[in-house]
Amino acid sequence: MGTAFFLAVDVAENLTKLSIKFHYEEEMEKEMETKTSSPLTRLFNRAHAAGSLYGIMVGEVFKRAKIKRAHVVASLTCLSLVLSLSGGIMVGDRARAQSLGRPAKLSSDLSAKAHSLTNADTVKVIVQLGAPMSSSLNSLLNSNGVHVRKTFQTLGAHSVEMPASIVDTVAAFNEVDFVSFDRPTKSMGHLSATTGADAVRTTSGINVNGVDGTGIGIAVLDSGIYASHTDFLDKSNNVRVVYSQDFTGENRVDDPYGHGTHVAAIAAGNGRVSNAAYLGIAPNANLINLRVLNSQGTGTVSGTLAALDWVTANKATYNIRVVNMSLGTAAVDSYKNDPVCRAVRRLVNAGVVVVVAAGNNGKNAAGQKVYGQVHSPGIEPSAITVGASNTFGTDSRNDDGVATYSSRGPTRSSWTDTLGVQHYDGLMKPDLVAPGNKIIEAQSPNNQLVSQNPQLNVNVSPVANRDQMLLNGTSMASPVVAGAAALLLQANPTLTPNMVKAILEYTAQPLAGFNILEQGAGEVNIEGAVRLARLVRTNFGATKPVGAALLNTVVLPVPQTTLAGSTFTWSQGILLGQHWAKGTSLITKYQPVYALGTIVTDGTIVTDGAIVSDGAIVSDGVMVTDGTIVTDGVITTDGTIVTDGVIASDGTIASDKILLSSGITMSDGVLLLRLATIVSDGTIVTDGTIVTDGVIASDGTIASDGTIVTDLYLQAQAATIDGDPTSVLPVVIDTGIDCLSY
Repeated sequence: MGTAFFLAVDVAENLTKLSIKFHYEEEMEKEMETKTSSPLTRLFNRAHAAGSLYGIMVGEVFKRAKIKRAHVVASLTCLSLVLSLSGGIMVGDRARAQSLGRPAKLSSDLSAKAHSLTNADTVKVIVQLGAPMSSSLNSLLNSNGVHVRKTFQTLGAHSVEMPASIVDTVAAFNEVDFVSFDRPTKSMGHLSATTGADAVRTTSGINVNGVDGTGIGIAVLDSGIYASHTDFLDKSNNVRVVYSQDFTGENRVDDPYGHGTHVAAIAAGNGRVSNAAYLGIAPNANLINLRVLNSQGTGTVSGTLAALDWVTANKATYNIRVVNMSLGTAAVDSYKNDPVCRAVRRLVNAGVVVVVAAGNNGKNAAGQKVYGQVHSPGIEPSAITVGASNTFGTDSRNDDGVATYSSRGPTRSSWTDTLGVQHYDGLMKPDLVAPGNKIIEAQSPNNQLVSQNPQLNVNVSPVANRDQMLLNGTSMASPVVAGAAALLLQANPTLTPNMVKAILEYTAQPLAGFNILEQGAGEVNIEGAVRLARLVRTNFGATKPVGAALLNTVVLPVPQTTLAGSTFTWSQGILLGQHWAKGTSLITKYQPVYALGTIVTDGTIVTDGAIVSDGAIVSDGVMVTDGTIVTDGVITTDGTIVTDGVIASDGTIASDKILLSSGITMSDGVLLLRLATIVSDGTIVTDGTIVTDGVIASDGTIASDGTIVTDLYLQAQAATIDGDPTSVLPVVIDTGIDCLSY
């Protein structure tokens, strides 16, 4: 019964938060300020005032939860019980906080590595002192098997190579402040720095522990790859474009259009040119060049399907674990019927991560924000759909935001029943965002994009196979995530595509001021994602019990990341179709929807429990049915979920971290504004504008009959060429000398 009280509080508080920019906000505030003598009366006033704005009266709220008003009154007497339950939950958190409160003297990666090595193995470390070295420590550092490589007199630090077995002993000395790997210093690019890709390559003192995509194949379905570009060599001068095939009928595999080379370099370009200023995300991954867009940047559904079929048949030969599709066709049919979506689904079920661009139609020709313009295959639930963020030319993420042109959800694809009624998919997309504005990467010579738009050539080098160009869009954001997926799979090859997707979303950074239909879970955070991926168990075997431990440790990773001096908290949630789930059980317990052959959106949702597809929900070892959800001691019925500050009605979940703002709210399991009418900052876009029979606007291009286009025409073309106005990092001119320290 104490639950009822907290449910009412959450309903009032969270519905109030969801009332952003609503017509009746003043009336609600006036109601909220009414002074009464009873806290309970004020509580109901708050619930009534907020709920009425959404057509949810307070009585309805409690009716749906099968909670009567009298129960709330009675619940006050049970408050101590609820607090004791909460206290039981908080004990673990408090203990974890206390354990974090004592500064460790070993870096986490060094500790993990040292404990996994044999006594004969050595590690190169930096020992930092906070006081003069004792004679005992001096003797140890001068003993057999230990080599002091260098002493930094003014820093009180020493570079030491020592047996891994004595690392703990050295750290235990009172005068030792900290011991960490002697990490290599590498030249870093803006894209790799701001996404966290640099961080995962510099977290260990021996190269084999860093991740750079080695051994992972990334198939790029695009306009071809100029394989002779210096960006695609490995450190032994071998070309990393290991296979090429044309599916356009032009019988060429180079890149006369210029899009595919740029995309491939974002995912896996090396750092040889311009001292690694334009380093890609997974610079040692192999690239499979599947040319599905012709010299004009267009292709066909059949050509794309042929390429996806080829991947399915040949993925083992080239260890293709990731596919990138920075292209799209009109989202006409439901993902359940769309042929490209179905092909993507089959590939994901076969164990391949498929990353796709959301599209560049986030605003109309007048510059007004538009919702519901995600194209296919971005509408496919099993794909990782990526929107574009704007870094504003800084490595720090404090100022990052969603690019104005990035396509927003919900998905507008639909199916029609036998009565002629249209049913929209209405999924929340994109899944996350990544840097896509003012991105400089490899340029193919004499390509059409630069020929028609000379300002795209940033003139890094006069040598054709070293030159770079600038592009904007979700086409640039998608390969960032594709490269990130390759790094996760190198770090932990046992991850399924659904696990990769969940990890990327769980560790993403929610961007302030943008709703879930604009950014999904947030901006990609490669450092956090790789750190979490390394903790996922690799010994599940053939069967994975529901709710089994997902991680190989009971100590959860700290859900924060620091990049370029900016510290942020992870989203700690994942998107589930029309829902948003949040809680530590998403990473501590194996969820059935993480398996092959399932879609994360198929699940029934609960945090601190398991996501399953048959309506049965496991929470802290308790099995409940009939839509009843048990989580964190809060019990509600009828599919209403209240947990961790998340509130929803009839199974729809909205987060207190990522609110559906700008006039978009969620309740009763559907978008309040419905999928037939999308409201964007006061601009109403109706069915006739977004979708007209047989003629669909996709990426600003009128496309029909299955024609595939890259997001480079009309409004989308303007976005790709011009991007959002922002400062750009100074162009780093190439000296012609290869940088091999990437």
